[in-house]
Amino acid sequence: MTSDSDEPTTARSVGSSRSRGLPLWAETVLLLVGAVVLALLIKTFLVQAFFIPSVSMEPGLEEDDRILVEKWSGWFGGEPERGDVVVFEDPGGWLTAGEASEPTNPLGSFFARIGLLPTGGHLVKRVIGVPGDVIECCDVEGRITVNGVALDEDAYVLEDKAAQCRGPMTGNCDWTAGPVPEGTVFVMGDNRVNSADSTVHLCLEDETECVPGDEFVPVELVTGRLWTTVWPFENFGGPQETDAFDDVPDRSDDAPDSAASSLDTAGSGSR
Repeated sequence: MTSDSDEPTTARSVGSSRSRGLPLWAETVLLLVGAVVLALLIKTFLVQAFFIPSVSMEPGLEEDDRILVEKWSGWFGGEPERGDVVVFEDPGGWLTAGEASEPTNPLGSFFARIGLLPTGGHLVKRVIGVPGDVIECCDVEGRITVNGVALDEDAYVLEDKAAQCRGPMTGNCDWTAGPVPEGTVFVMGDNRVNSADSTVHLCLEDETECVPGDEFVPVELVTGRLWTTVWPFENFGGPQETDAFDDVPDRSDDAPDSAASSLDTAGSGSR
């Protein structure tokens, strides 16, 4: 039998339990802090959001598309491979002022830093050459060659009938790059007639306003590999797989230690 004297004890016990809980404002702060920490962990180790700042990767990626980039492929020393679409930090002077812009309001900048909003200030290109590769433009059909193998890039390059080749950004279709130095990659946009990529930074014959080696992107600047497009919804999906590089032989043993060595070996620039 329960006596009436037990009731106050039960009430006091319940009240005591509530008093030991955190107040609502403190619980809210803890939840917000936890969300920020989780967002930072996801951005640092798993995926990061970006927006496409230009038309250089059409037709696969359109201007203002929102994409997610995965980072797990580099967890155990993995490096970009030929054909990968990668996002990387500006090596210096590759972006225009508009393309390098970040959110201007403090709240938007904060959300971008923790990974809840897409980030600017990066570039998106396709890896064409990896350490040791020699990239040449172009064969009689206007195709890029890597280590002597012509690439069939119809699946991802934007077709432009006015272009005489698939490496026209130098102003001619007769140039060589590489061997690609250790720890770097050579990249190009899929919109070959409108892409400020590695070819734009080549030191061509008789050119003095350039820095040898600037055409190569250090792997340490690569943020990750394209995982999927998330917006607009009609463009949702991952990158199209390509077999364009399947027959390209490995020349990693020929990779020089620096860009200067690369120039001494093959002479990047116009042929």
